[in-house]
Amino acid sequence: MAFADDPSAATLNMGLNSIWVLVAAILVILMQGGFILLESGSTRMKNAGHIAGKTIFTLGLCTLIYWAIGYAFAFGADNTGTAISNLIGSGDFFFSPDKAAGDGVGLPPAIFFTFQLAFAAVSLSIAWGGFAERAKLSAYLVFTVLFTALIYPVIAHWIWSADGWLFTKGAQDYAGSTVVHLTGAIAAFAATVLLKPRIGRFNKDGSANEILGHNQVFGALSVLILWVGWFGFNAGSALGVGDGFFGYVAFNTQLGAAGGAVAALLISWLMNGKADITTTLNGALAGLVAITATCAFVEPWAAVVIGLLAGVLVYFSAKFFEKIKVDDPIFALSVHGAAGIWGTLANGIFATDALAKKLNVGQGGLIDTGSWHQLWVQLESVVVCGAYVLIVSFLLLGIMKVVMGLRVTEEQEIIGLDLSEHGTFGYPEQMKKAQQTM
Repeated sequence: MAFADDPSAATLNMGLNSIWVLVAAILVILMQGGFILLESGSTRMKNAGHIAGKTIFTLGLCTLIYWAIGYAFAFGADNTGTAISNLIGSGDFFFSPDKAAGDGVGLPPAIFFTFQLAFAAVSLSIAWGGFAERAKLSAYLVFTVLFTALIYPVIAHWIWSADGWLFTKGAQDYAGSTVVHLTGAIAAFAATVLLKPRIGRFNKDGSANEILGHNQVFGALSVLILWVGWFGFNAGSALGVGDGFFGYVAFNTQLGAAGGAVAALLISWLMNGKADITTTLNGALAGLVAITATCAFVEPWAAVVIGLLAGVLVYFSAKFFEKIKVDDPIFALSVHGAAGIWGTLANGIFATDALAKKLNVGQGGLIDTGSWHQLWVQLESVVVCGAYVLIVSFLLLGIMKVVMGLRVTEEQEIIGLDLSEHGTFGYPEQMKKAQQTM
């Protein structure tokens, strides 16, 4: 009926854009299912129900906070002057979009909001990697509010808002290697440092004990779900169908993921004499994280190289964090942190000037232009954003630790968060059998 009165070309274009971006938003939201399987499969059975439940709960709470506050700080209209608007958005609190977009509008505001909300929720889920198997449910509640209101929106504004100071410098982060992934990973790092390792993870002499996840099939299925969702993540960031450029973005995304998976399997095989499944899964995700910033700026051969190097990087990064006794159950710091840094910096090396001009963001990287300028801009964005998230996360979580405590008791951790926090089991039949044999 909307098209019955001979709509303009602009209205038809808006309709097509709206369909694709809303589908992309749904794909990104469905990635939460991947995070449920990834985190629960990578941890022990006694915490599986808790992980599934808190993911749904925090997605709901994140939505409400982003609607009330977060979106305004990230993309709110400039009502305060240029100096402040470069640092943070304002306006659009308790966001209430128009019911329908007018003729000539590229994308209805409600769809843009939904798409951006999905990204905020993914970044939050990454942060939960540092809380896994030892944090109170109340810590998830409070930090969801703080992260969604005060941490993620600031980084999103700096890099993605037209007023953001890093955007005006030409920082290239197409779909969020820094904005989404590094932000979540650094918050996870602050949490895992303040919470300290899980019971039994490290010995007094500093050696590590491997705490195996209870379901490797869940891990593989989670990677597949996240991999598919990533097409919404990256190709959806084109914010329309236009000339079909979103297909090129999806093409590069697939190449980057493939490179990461293959390189991780081969490096683990070479180093350990066995091809490690967990490392392979992490490699695929690392390739996806790294290509997230670069998918629209680089040639296909560069997408493959970026993915391959991400797969190697994630292996050695995981070994490094274990060596310094940082307990990272789902490898968030390596997959999303180290690979997020690499992906952001890779634009400074591999971005082409033609694609940078097409997107009107920054310029070509070192290989294409011979200039170090874009690499410096990329490095600056990583350092500044990383420092902000690290300082604010430590500050907020440190206050929470003093005021309310972050970690469950030793007894609660041993019996599992399913029972201690929720009074039930994620696997009641299996746990009942285990109790009967004790």
